[in-house]
Amino acid sequence: MNYGLNGKTLNTGLIGTWSWGKGVNGSKTVFGQTFSEEHLREVFDKAYGAGFLAWDTAEVYGNGTSESYIGSFIKDKKDIFISTKHFPGKRYHEGETRKALTASLERLGISRADLYFLHSPKNIESNMKEMAECYREGLIGSIGLSNGSPEQIALACKVLEENGAHLDAIQNHYSLFAMEREADTLSFCKEHGIIFFGYMLLEQGALSGHYDSTHPFEAFSMRSMMFGRSKFKKADALINFIRELGSKYDIDPSQIAIAWAISKGVIPIVGINKTKHIEPLVKGLSLALTDDEISKLEELALASGIKQKGMWE
Repeated sequence: MNYGLNGKTLNTGLIGTWSWGKGVNGSKTVFGQTFSEEHLREVFDKAYGAGFLAWDTAEVYGNGTSESYIGSFIKDKKDIFISTKHFPGKRYHEGETRKALTASLERLGISRADLYFLHSPKNIESNMKEMAECYREGLIGSIGLSNGSPEQIALACKVLEENGAHLDAIQNHYSLFAMEREADTLSFCKEHGIIFFGYMLLEQGALSGHYDSTHPFEAFSMRSMMFGRSKFKKADALINFIRELGSKYDIDPSQIAIAWAISKGVIPIVGINKTKHIEPLVKGLSLALTDDEISKLEELALASGIKQKGMWE
């Protein structure tokens, strides 16, 4: 799996760091867990040593603390690829994108974001014009849009091209429980040569094979509200098949949904917050499922009736 952006050729997906931040939109609120800076530094160092050079964050992940952690960890590392994002307000204010980008670059300790996303498709024309300006100034290497529909992506392309830039990437929710909704967007991206980065491939762990109706998520976390025990009951057949494939390939079952997404032409964004996640991901990125296995995964997902969507989408 190779893809190129900003003059760099990468052979892994992006490592997601949503669960790294503190406070609102941070690890405890969303995932029901908290991680210290020392713990996360160990995770980063081991992942970096294993060849994971591309990292994804956002200004809203723990209100900037995720970016600050990464900035501390990547000092003196010139081969790192950084993707971050600006979450726009409902109303556009002149200069907001530049201000957000500047703050992110300061937290990250870098002079340019390799990839910069508009995190939500709000006020696309105004925000993309600003992003194009920052791109021309060298503050952004590549421009992306997150959570956009084909129509919104087409608008972003048009605005950027009119302003001396272009859209390189999309970052959308993509999983076995979101594949129908994203089918048109994925087709649009393939047709126009836009990289499709998929997040929540594991539905925050629901498709990892580590949880089920008898072992649900931590109570009072955001992911338990999004995927409760009743949904796990509907997903049991799919989860059991994911576990079967994990056993067949002697691989952690969490890698099955990732391998499925790669088979669809999606570049994975995978969250890592423990060192034990790293070795399975190395193996999983090279796993090739058979056509029959891919079809059965999709069949079981559709049979569950679950159509997952984040509250921010």
